[in-house]
Amino acid sequence: MQQKLILITGATDGIGKQTALELARDGARLLLHGRSQSRLEDTRDELQRLVPGSAVEIVTADFSSLADVRRMAGDVARHGALDVLINNAGVYMNEHAMSHDGHEMTFAVNHLAPFLLTHLLLDALRAAPRARIVNVSSVAQMRGVLDFENLRGEKSFAPYGAYALSKLGNVLFTVELARRLAGEPITVNVLHPGVVSTKLLTEGFRLQGQDSLSQGAATSVYLATSPEVADVSGRYFVRCLEAEMNPVVAHPEIASRFYELSAELTGIRGLPAA
Repeated sequence: MQQKLILITGATDGIGKQTALELARDGARLLLHGRSQSRLEDTRDELQRLVPGSAVEIVTADFSSLADVRRMAGDVARHGALDVLINNAGVYMNEHAMSHDGHEMTFAVNHLAPFLLTHLLLDALRAAPRARIVNVSSVAQMRGVLDFENLRGEKSFAPYGAYALSKLGNVLFTVELARRLAGEPITVNVLHPGVVSTKLLTEGFRLQGQDSLSQGAATSVYLATSPEVADVSGRYFVRCLEAEMNPVVAHPEIASRFYELSAELTGIRGLPAA
């Protein structure tokens, strides 16, 4: 991983921070995202203490604002070629809230923000010899219900339902983007990290997890670095193994419709259908 540049979103705590630590130990150049400048600086300093000589830079953005995602993408693009993008940031909302752009907050942060960021960084990814996109989803994707009339909580809101939908969105996005990137030297895969006692789990779900932070980061690191998956794209992984996806993903017309609507909601022109 020497000299490869890896962007990790949501990297100031939990699985994202552990992923950064593991990749720093592998010799990667890291670009860490978070909302708080001070927390990012603390994370950078901690990583450089734990891994002397590690190359760590930081970038801020509030993923509840698509304008802030666009600004961040411009900041990242100035670093040149991006070898790996790990879309790790996520939230669990116990109360209904709306983003700056009028979207349900869970859907905005967990799906629309990484959808937009990924597309805005495609040129930077294309500038790398072979690039990888790694999307962090959840086993909750299996229970996600795709209602095109309620993506933004227009009809109803339930905390777990909104979270499961957003995680299903990560999977649908991954599979459809892989189809549309076919023939390009960019892979895109998605994963469930395990059940780890992160802030999202303890404060959102009010649960404790049985997996360690290292176990939670392992599949992200695997998909970002392993030669075993260098040519694998559009797949879902659990514990570094391919796993079952929500049955709705098997319908290309649904994935394509979801992709096109996501592009519309984020104000971009998506990639052409395969």
